[in-house]
This record gives sequence, structure tokens and C-alpha cells, in this order.
Amino acid sequence: MNIVIPKGFKIGCAQDEFTGVTVILSEKGAMGGADCRGGAPGTRETDLLRPEKMMDKVNAVVLSGGSAYGLASMTGVSDWLAAHGCGYKTMGKTVPIVTGAVIYDLNQKEIHYPDAKTGFEACENAGKTPFTGQYGAGRGATVGKIRGLKYASKSGVGAYTVKVAGATVTAIIAVNALGDVFDSVTGKIVAGAKANDGSFLDTERHIVSGGLMKLFMGTNTTIGCILTDAKLDKVAACKLASASHNGLARAIRPVHTDYDGDTMFCLASGHRPVMNLMLLQTAAAYAAERACVNAVGGAENLTVIYDDTDPATDKWECD
Repeated sequence: MNIVIPKGFKIGCAQDEFTGVTVILSEKGAMGGADCRGGAPGTRETDLLRPEKMMDKVNAVVLSGGSAYGLASMTGVSDWLAAHGCGYKTMGKTVPIVTGAVIYDLNQKEIHYPDAKTGFEACENAGKTPFTGQYGAGRGATVGKIRGLKYASKSGVGAYTVKVAGATVTAIIAVNALGDVFDSVTGKIVAGAKANDGSFLDTERHIVSGGLMKLFMGTNTTIGCILTDAKLDKVAACKLASASHNGLARAIRPVHTDYDGDTMFCLASGHRPVMNLMLLQTAAAYAAERACVNAVGGAENLTVIYDDTDPATDKWECD
């Protein structure tokens, strides 16, 4: 399966044995939006992305492990962008606009988290290294934690591309959910909490039937970003981020709980005109759903292609 990274973006990651960070760079700036649905988020600069706020262009979205400690990685991303002259120009200075969110992957006795050095390294690796599967923010990701980590399933970073109405829509998602991951194509759970015999417990059914649970506030969270080369304003970018949560809801059961900090971003580079926003919203939801599914299986086999076509001259049409 090919993952197309729309024109205007590069993705890099860095990790150690336990955790990592994934950075989506837009050195020239992209229109940004965000939508947080979970009850326990860890985020940076999401208020800045609200439609009524002044700033519209974003230089990076960071997906990081390390829970709240991992917010430190975003300082390293800012340092890298500043060193390359990327950011908002004001009073003779450059201020990189960096937003992002974290997942809880503090699964060891010691605390391991991506720091500023890790964020800087992820930027250096942009466009050069794999980022799907258990790389970057996917390093310590797990799903199905209703019975604790012993019965959970390994997860990672997933991606999926939809081409529609002359635009590319790609979802990049780190799946670290309390719930199970469900594949609507097969109608089956593909990753999640396990029963004693190793079969999938079915977290949603377990909860509604009154089963025993191990709930730890804020120890989960699915985060991601919708990338598109479509020309959007800030309101439309927020609408795409919002629509992508529909895909999360189809793939993760349950989702958006008080024990998750589910947050989705959108970045639009503006290289292609938009004929109909509804088509992009539908594509964003579908891409998010499929990205969640391949985050828990097969993500290492994805082929990433960076789009370097010239929108002014190419004759590309959607499939």
C-alpha cells in the first residue's frame, strides 16, 4: 500500500527502546486546525488553532510519547525550525509555530520520555527514515487496556491516503487507545484487550455487561493529523480535523473516553483548489479509520511517497 505525503510536508521521527516522537513539518507554513474529543489531553498550542484566533499558519505538528513530559520534545522542534529560519516573523525575530499532542506510554518502572534533543533529531530525520509502525510516537503505543498492560495489544503509528476531488488526503495517527481496534471490512476486532485464553475480550461488550476493569485516568490517547494539499481556510481545516474523529469512532471501541486524550489536527498546504469540502471531510474520516487499522498490523509494510508534482502544470486526476 502506498502512502502519499502531500506537497508541502515532510515527516520524521526519533525513538529509543521505550518511546519516541513523530514530527510533521511544514517549513513554509500550512493552514492548521484541531479538534480534541478525549477527556484527558496533553497538548500544545491547540487554542491557537481555533478559528477565531489570529494565527493561521503552522510550521509543525508533533505527535509524542512520554505523556506530559513529552511536551518537551516540541521545544526541540521549535529550535530546529528557528535554526532554519522557519516561523512567524515579528520585530526582527522568527517564532516557529509548533503545535502537538502526547500519548501516555510510561509503561516502565522508570520514566522515559522524548526530550528536546529527540524532537530536534526527528526534524533532522524528516523525509529520510520510516515513521509508520513502532517508530516515533508509536514506539510505546498499546491498545485494549481495560485489564491492564498484561492483556493489551501492541500498536503503533498508522497511515492511509485517499485521493478525491483533485486533492490528496492522508491520515497519520498514533493509536494508543483504551478501547479495541475494529476493522469494519472484516467485521472483527484486530487488536485489543485479551481474555485469559488469548482471544479478544471485546472491551465495549465487557464494559456494558458489567465486567471488571482496571481504569487509570489519562493513560491512553489516540493522536494524529490529517494532511492535505487542498486550499482551505482555518474553519475548513478545523472541520477536517473534526470529521476525522468519525473515522476514529468507527475503528476504536470505545473511543473519546475520559481516560483518553484523543486529539486530531489538520494541516493544509493549499496547492490545490477545493471543489466540495464535504468530499474532503468524508475522505478524512475514511483515511483516519483505515490508518487506525493498519497502525496495529502491517504498518511496517507501507510505502511512503512524497508528492513533488507541480500543481500548476501536472494533469493528475483523482482515481
